[in-house]
Amino acid sequence: MKQEIAILRSAIIAGICISIGCVVNLRVGGVAGAVLFAFGLLAVVHYKLKLYTGTAGFIRAKGDWSMLGAVLIGNIVGCALTALACTYAQPDILPPDLAIVQSRLAKGPLACFLLAIGCGFIMTTAVQFGREGKFLPLLFGVPVFILCGFAHSVADAFYFLAVPELYSIDLLIVYIAEVLGNFAGCNLYRWVIAKQDHI
Repeated sequence: MKQEIAILRSAIIAGICISIGCVVNLRVGGVAGAVLFAFGLLAVVHYKLKLYTGTAGFIRAKGDWSMLGAVLIGNIVGCALTALACTYAQPDILPPDLAIVQSRLAKGPLACFLLAIGCGFIMTTAVQFGREGKFLPLLFGVPVFILCGFAHSVADAFYFLAVPELYSIDLLIVYIAEVLGNFAGCNLYRWVIAKQDHI
């Protein structure tokens, strides 16, 4: 039980870290905002926090599946808390946030699933480098996925939760598609490249 609570706490803080990246990206925008967003992932890796896109590509044991679910829930809780605080204290982030959410809805679940695959691959690659003490790929990986328009399910949890007026079944379906797409992208290396190494 203590381990589960520790995982949940770590995941909540990770969600807050990513949300901070979302806020600076909304306020600054462009290349600068995308680069500054990287602070969130750098903090997650440095403190060894539990992030869905930093965990999904390293699933090994059967018990990891329930842990991965707990990580995602914790991440969403962290995003919800930050969204609640920041939209109240800094309502100027709402117009660009609204534009992101409307864009995701316009694309639909299939497109968001495909965009999430790209993000998942980049994040697992960057985190793998980070685990080896190489942090430069983290700094590059985040702006790359943002400027490509790829979908990060934890970042989008913040963006989506910040605009309750757009809550809908359609938005939930888009979000689920992103979660699944991130998982697929996070495991591309293991499913494709790693298997080729054994041929």
